[in-house]
Amino acid sequence: MSSVIVKPLCFMVMPYGVKATQAEPGKGPVEIDFNALWDKAYVPVIEALGYQPVRADQDTGALIITQMLERLYFADLVLADMTIPNGNVYYEIGIRHAARRRGCVLLAADWSSQLFDVAQMRTIRYPLPEGAILPETAAAIQARIKDAIEGLAAGESPMHVSIPGYPTQVDEATAAGMKDQMALLSAFQAEVRAVRAYPKKDRMMRAQALADTYAAGPMIGAVAIALMLMLRDCANTTADWNLVVKFIDGLSAPLRAIPEVTEQRALALSYAGQHVDAIAAVEAMDVTSKPTPELLGLLGGRYKRLFKEATTPEDAKKYLNRSIDYYEKGMQLDLNEYYCSSNLPRLYRVRQRPADEKLALSVVQLTIAACERARKRGSTDIWLPATLLGAAFDSGDPDKAEALADEVESGDPAEWQLDTTIDSLRLSLTHVTDDSAKARLSDVIDRLDAL
Repeated sequence: MSSVIVKPLCFMVMPYGVKATQAEPGKGPVEIDFNALWDKAYVPVIEALGYQPVRADQDTGALIITQMLERLYFADLVLADMTIPNGNVYYEIGIRHAARRRGCVLLAADWSSQLFDVAQMRTIRYPLPEGAILPETAAAIQARIKDAIEGLAAGESPMHVSIPGYPTQVDEATAAGMKDQMALLSAFQAEVRAVRAYPKKDRMMRAQALADTYAAGPMIGAVAIALMLMLRDCANTTADWNLVVKFIDGLSAPLRAIPEVTEQRALALSYAGQHVDAIAAVEAMDVTSKPTPELLGLLGGRYKRLFKEATTPEDAKKYLNRSIDYYEKGMQLDLNEYYCSSNLPRLYRVRQRPADEKLALSVVQLTIAACERARKRGSTDIWLPATLLGAAFDSGDPDKAEALADEVESGDPAEWQLDTTIDSLRLSLTHVTDDSAKARLSDVIDRLDAL
């Protein structure tokens, strides 16, 4: 009579099928075949470590969520691949961290960036130059992760480390202290809400007064970041943005080192007109390792300002090309984020390379599609209407521009940022070659000027 050897179970949390990576061009593959990654890399390692591999997509029963929770709790080891931002993976990691003290190991491709605070947790990095998982890639992944998994499998979850006695023997004194801190934080947040309730013209003064009150003593991170964001949201003038920079510079070194704080300081510098300092601050963050459309757009915008202020043809050419380069990279990261794309048509037309007019026409269509999509979704971005109006001029479309002008006249002209928008429309108009379209677009500018 033969006996069955029962192996410990390893439950794998990962996407399945072929998924897009959203990786920056040149940083990682466009998509990954996660089934091939599972079959060729993970399964051999899991079996070599003495575990029986189980993956979520093998469930076929009706109670898939129940089965998933059971496996997360009862599995001897949970591996989670975090290469791409996947909501299910993040949720399941949180469940495992709360449910069991040990046995949850995070893995990700070496070029990937993680969301949320898991970026602070130990993560095994493996090479993934292409998404098809060629034999040599599978072998390299196996070699990189096998010993590392074994070394981290006994590590404690953040939940158990952070809360002594969790889940059944938590010190009540510790619980009471945390509740007191949360009560103080709630009171502080009420003060922030009160500032936001003031008329716009009074908001910055009130925000500065509140920031000064809390800056007089030690601040916890949550309070410091909330004050920083409050000041940012209330800032309107160059002087206001200098106050934001001053506040951030007065924080402790550990708080200033938080990526969100570093990023906001760079943004504040840019709005304060300190273009070179803003560029230096962003580039010091190694933006190319974890780019976002906002940061790349910030760099594009600062170089655009330097281009306009350049005093030599050589500097003008250099800054123009750098501005275009950063705006293009920001656009490629997310075609729904229209800030970067909306700046490109005019810059292409100023540069005047052989293919630039064709590029301008194609990019402006992307901008219009992104703006229309955002409008249908109810976006509250104050620059959305103005961006759409500018795109109508960039595309030389008088029908669209006239329809939007009707909206301006029938609504609140202040929503269209006309003080700054009209100058951009005039610049776009200089690049319209069709005389009839140019005349009609000129009439639209006259209508807007009258408002």
